[in-house]
Amino acid sequence: MTIPYVIQKGDTYLRICLRYGVHLQSILQANPHIRPDDYAMPGHLIHIPQRPPNIYVVQQQDTFYEIASRFRVPAQWLANANPTVNPRQLTPGQSLVIPYWTDECDVRREAEYGPVQLMNDINGLTERYPFLRQEQIGTSVLGKPIMAIGIGNGPFRVHANGAVHANEWITSALLMDFLEEYASHYESCRSWRGWDTHAAYERSTLWLVPMVNPDGVELAQEGIQDKGPYSQQLSSWNWYGSDFRLWKANIRGVDLNDQFPAHWEEERDRRAISQPAPMNYGGEAALTEPEAVALYDFVDRAPYFDLALSFHSQGQEIYWNYRDYEPVESLDWAQRLERASGYRAVKLSGSDAGFKDWFIQAYRRPGFTVEVGYGVNPLPLNQFERIKVEVSAILKEALLGAR
Repeated sequence: MTIPYVIQKGDTYLRICLRYGVHLQSILQANPHIRPDDYAMPGHLIHIPQRPPNIYVVQQQDTFYEIASRFRVPAQWLANANPTVNPRQLTPGQSLVIPYWTDECDVRREAEYGPVQLMNDINGLTERYPFLRQEQIGTSVLGKPIMAIGIGNGPFRVHANGAVHANEWITSALLMDFLEEYASHYESCRSWRGWDTHAAYERSTLWLVPMVNPDGVELAQEGIQDKGPYSQQLSSWNWYGSDFRLWKANIRGVDLNDQFPAHWEEERDRRAISQPAPMNYGGEAALTEPEAVALYDFVDRAPYFDLALSFHSQGQEIYWNYRDYEPVESLDWAQRLERASGYRAVKLSGSDAGFKDWFIQAYRRPGFTVEVGYGVNPLPLNQFERIKVEVSAILKEALLGAR
């Protein structure tokens, strides 16, 4: 038994699976014309296997809202699925239909995490935890907001960013997962596996820019779906035909991690790429792209950050130096982060114009590029649970501040 579904803008097959509570293999079996590496194209008709309803039998002492909480379903969704049930008059033995429901926490782990999912997540978390602060620090080439979100009230200031490279969007989900865990434990006055959230809150301030490159992320996840700006150029710039899963640049084909004013000319000459491309093209000059400018301006304002982390994938490595501009404490920090995460601290050479490079050169403070996970980009989501432990360990250590 299947139901027809017309693919909407912003859909991916994994997002559809999550919404309807089915596995990708089930959708592929019901739609033999679909290949696993196809993009979900708006307007196309597919058939979704229909799951039998999830039925719960009311027990003695149950309340409607306790049942909603137990199944992690909003009470209104539960009410909509049971229109003949009076929430105030449940009867033991009565049957309730439990609707399938996913929240942004599920999306982070089980589907592509894009700009829409990020904004939903930020709005939901700031509503739930009023001590979080959010700020739009700029807009992308296509006008998407570039957001920062902060937690903590301490003097030691830490910055972390993710999804500078489009196909490394898992880093955005990992940063937001850390933020939610931190906020939840802080609000309920609980330690987090031995980490004192209240002490961290008073000791440090953390500002995340979870998704620096929202246009590129959307392109990598959804492909070219309409005749919008740059669609014709993108087809000619992409080395991989119509498949944009390996795309790292922004929508104009500029690699944002080659955009910072730290020996930019030398990186341009080393790369020897003179036109827009999926990766490694640094643009016509440093800071030509609004996403790089937004991050630059956000970091380059007082009070300055004491430490910065730029999360990328993959390699399980931490790059901690830049042309001897790094302060003496950078090595100690690198070793601390190495011990916390199990990643290898690497002294890197032959690379310029990255965010970490500029931060170290401009402020002479510890800056790090953290390559999470291992394998190929985009990293498979089955690594999420393991990587989130490693990322959390790095951020927790950073928020302990100087020793």
